[in-house]
Amino acid sequence: MKRNFKYLITFLLLFVSLIFKGQEAASPRGNLPNYYSQRLNFGFTLGINRTNFIITPANHLEQYDSLKTIQSHPKLGFNLGIVSELKLHKYLTLRFVPNLSFAERNLEYYFEGHDTIVRVKSIESTFLNFPLDLKLRSARVKNVAAYLLGGAGYSLDLASKRKTVNGSDPNEQIVKLQRDDFSYEAGAGIDIFLEYFKLAIEGKLTMGTKNLLIKDNTIYSNSVDKLNSKIFLISITFEG
Repeated sequence: MKRNFKYLITFLLLFVSLIFKGQEAASPRGNLPNYYSQRLNFGFTLGINRTNFIITPANHLEQYDSLKTIQSHPKLGFNLGIVSELKLHKYLTLRFVPNLSFAERNLEYYFEGHDTIVRVKSIESTFLNFPLDLKLRSARVKNVAAYLLGGAGYSLDLASKRKTVNGSDPNEQIVKLQRDDFSYEAGAGIDIFLEYFKLAIEGKLTMGTKNLLIKDNTIYSNSVDKLNSKIFLISITFEG
């Protein structure tokens, strides 16, 4: 998975370099010269996310059936959404990007004994995300501009199993999470002005503020004090 992620980054960098070269040759005076004067802009976005947990374990893990440590391992997922952007100033916009996100991560519980036993709990989520950001963009240099963004958001996990009743078999028990979360986020990107639309490549980090863990008296929930979300997203945006 990490190798695939590196291949993706390499492909994106190559893609951007080819666009730069093509635009320098085709439009030396700059494309979409009136773009910054528009009050509203709309578009869509596609992205790849890397979703993880920040774990706060309970004290004295060894009391939980010789539990030694708990680790979180992220996996890759994808996002798709709609972009709407309101100009507040020539270089400042208010950005709303509701999106649908598919994510997965594993919680791994390591137990000590004659041999180390690892129990893996896979958690899949389907999020509806509603982020609201301020975007500070630079002046254009021909067909390229950079930007910073920051803001907050609300997420709703449509795949939450918070109402599932766990049985007595530890192998069948799941880790239950709250359905909603609040977060803050920050990121950066580059805008590339093409002949008929603007393309942006963006990286963003989102940190959840809410403890997502539901305590239901299993070894997997009792051994953890807090679970907070941490998401890194790379996205490509197309705006008219």
